[in-house]
Amino acid sequence: MNRLLLFVLIIAFACNGKKKEPEVEKNLIPFTLVKTFPHDDKAFTQGLTVNQGKLYESTGQYNAWIAEVEITTGVQEKKILLDKKYFGEGITILNNKIYQLTWQSKIGFVYDLKTFQKLTEFQYEHEGWGITHNGANLIVSDGTEKLHLLDTVTLKETSTLVVNENGVKRDQLNELEFIEGYIYANQWQTNYIFKIDPATGNVVGKMDVSSLANRIAQMSPQADVLNGIAYEQKSKTILITGKYWPAMFALRFQNTIQAPVVAP
Repeated sequence: MNRLLLFVLIIAFACNGKKKEPEVEKNLIPFTLVKTFPHDDKAFTQGLTVNQGKLYESTGQYNAWIAEVEITTGVQEKKILLDKKYFGEGITILNNKIYQLTWQSKIGFVYDLKTFQKLTEFQYEHEGWGITHNGANLIVSDGTEKLHLLDTVTLKETSTLVVNENGVKRDQLNELEFIEGYIYANQWQTNYIFKIDPATGNVVGKMDVSSLANRIAQMSPQADVLNGIAYEQKSKTILITGKYWPAMFALRFQNTIQAPVVAP
């Protein structure tokens, strides 16, 4: 082999063997961890929401319930147990009513917020995963890339929103929260929370909470996936937790004014 050919081969090998720089995620939303609260590590969390300074949570699996939760202790103070034939899913609160989904039964329940008494039921044609509202409509996820908007009076679907990021559909949408004009959705089995434009369905940003999930994994090997987003508007605090997580994290977007944390 002549020297020129050997030199060319060495250069080619060096170029092919060069490590690629890791791709940088675009549109990541920076946040700050401001406080850590205890969370019931036996709770298979499906829904999380704050109303009038109080925290409410719903669970699924074999022991499904809705409860008002004392955030400083993680203890459930007022509770509804769901019939064992239903797999409980997300909840939201609007007009002094709690709206709850079930997974594959295609039936939802409406409760009086004050008494927790069941008021009515409603049906839908898809699976029930997460639920939130924009003040006018209920917004429901079904594990696909679709979000369903329901009329709050008839509880019937009025429209559907398809979620995409740069033209790519984003499915596995799960727990939802409506924050300052945008829909936030955690993607099941990932550590991403998407910020979705409700007018277009476009993902305009996303939170990567892998650092929190990694911390949870060190605390409890039994912990499952991220699932739980709530927003306390007065303090602009976002609460994040997951299934069987022993902790709940209070976060703030870094571009928001740093107000004191108000414990729901």
